[in-house]
Amino acid sequence: MNEQIPVIRDVDGGTARLLPDVDRERAWLLTVDDAPQSYVDLDEPTHLEFEYARRLAHVVDRAAEEGAPLDVLHLGGGALTLPRYVAATRPGSRQDVVEADRGLLALVAEHLPLPEGSGVTVHGADARAWLEAAPAASFDLIVGDVFGGSRVPAHLTSSAYARAVRRALRPGGGYLANLADGAPFAFLRSQLATFAEVFPELALVAEPAVLRGRRFGNAVLVASDAPLDTAYLARRAAADPFPARVEEGASLRRFIGDARPVGDEDAVPSPVPPGGTFTVG
Repeated sequence: MNEQIPVIRDVDGGTARLLPDVDRERAWLLTVDDAPQSYVDLDEPTHLEFEYARRLAHVVDRAAEEGAPLDVLHLGGGALTLPRYVAATRPGSRQDVVEADRGLLALVAEHLPLPEGSGVTVHGADARAWLEAAPAASFDLIVGDVFGGSRVPAHLTSSAYARAVRRALRPGGGYLANLADGAPFAFLRSQLATFAEVFPELALVAEPAVLRGRRFGNAVLVASDAPLDTAYLARRAAADPFPARVEEGASLRRFIGDARPVGDEDAVPSPVPPGGTFTVG
């Protein structure tokens, strides 16, 4: 096995590090300002190290018949973990990735290049601006995984953003987002209320310890105008190395409580994670 050397570079959002995994020959962890962002195995793109990435992939796996190509928009790029997964599991998919950090894009392109014919097009642009300019009804799935440092930017949390997402989705399409919060869940509850205002079907996937308020953590929001196969998602999430559960219907409405949708005028970024290492994107 050839010894890989860490790569350290200043990017637009801070100091990026590509750290080799000593147990996997061509696998890398990407961090920005020491916050873990992505994990990629160039030889095995279906290997998903981070639990939130597995949960996003469960939704992707159920979005169409096995192996059928999809048109997917990824808002937030990181090391392109999920686009690589989609390209490997659904050949022929058309994928657009929008990432505002052009320095990060250059680093990933140089050291973690996409395979030839991946069907992935990368755009250096603001996620919401690109989304609002996209043709209507042009995507089967839209993935929101944008973090500025360790926080979701405020302009990607509002009702106007949610409406832009729905406009760009085809009928029956789905939105899935990686979010992060801890008790008392003011941010997460407001995000659920915001997307419930725009989409009739909603679900939340997270570890029980996070949902009980015992620790800060990731939660995957799933939204659609078509019924969600939450039984399938619950089975897959429960079988993960770190099991999660799916909240929907009445239990999700109780979790949302009296939270209100967020407008552009009162939108705020997601909360700063507490001290310690936290996976953000």
